[in-house]
Amino acid sequence: MIVGILGVGHLATSMLAGFLRSGLDPAAIVLSPRGKAAALSARHGFRLAIDNRDLVEQSDIVIVAVRPVHAPDAVAGLPWRTDQTMVSVCAGVALSRFAVAPACAVRAMPFTASEICASPTIYFPDLEQARAVLDRLGPSIALASETDFELATVNAAIYGWVQDLIRRTTEWSSARGLDPAIGRRLTAMTFVAAGRLIEEKDQPMHQMLEELVTPGGITERGLQVLSARGVPAAWEEACMAVLDKLTEPD
Repeated sequence: MIVGILGVGHLATSMLAGFLRSGLDPAAIVLSPRGKAAALSARHGFRLAIDNRDLVEQSDIVIVAVRPVHAPDAVAGLPWRTDQTMVSVCAGVALSRFAVAPACAVRAMPFTASEICASPTIYFPDLEQARAVLDRLGPSIALASETDFELATVNAAIYGWVQDLIRRTTEWSSARGLDPAIGRRLTAMTFVAAGRLIEEKDQPMHQMLEELVTPGGITERGLQVLSARGVPAAWEEACMAVLDKLTEPD
């Protein structure tokens, strides 16, 4: 299977690193000839298309990773085939805006953790050809509708917010004397540990938290401060703002 990448920016570069890490042959990847494509092709041995038309003609699956505002025009008028799948990783662009018939169209939202094959990647609809490629980047999660996909895409923003929380916590502890490298590793692993425990247990999350929070303890104290400062409400407001942006009319 030949994988084409149309738009070689930051996210696509992370995905390419993940594909290589997963063992995908660089010769099975074709890049559109803009952005970082030439440098990556020279470094890793990816194939370089003459133009977007050539890329589509060579590829079995095409991942579209251009800026959302440019996505519909980027795929229009290209020689799509019935045996192809186009996978858009352009946030907020509905399937209906991609004129890729007779090819199949899929939306996906990988994270930059794709580069270490650790991205939980949502996608819709659940097509085997898309799943086979996305599984190389980490666990893929098929969704039942495009509405669900938009809602779940908010997690792509939360991914960045969590990185900011890790940064802020690391800077706070290092300013008070903790070795910055230790603080960074510990804080990052703390978030991973919390997430893994929730993912791997079926117990309701509110029960897990109730068991964790000792009355009068440090976790309770911190949660009280966050609640008093309106952080939970602000977090929900931020999530809603992202969803509104994802679903705003074209």
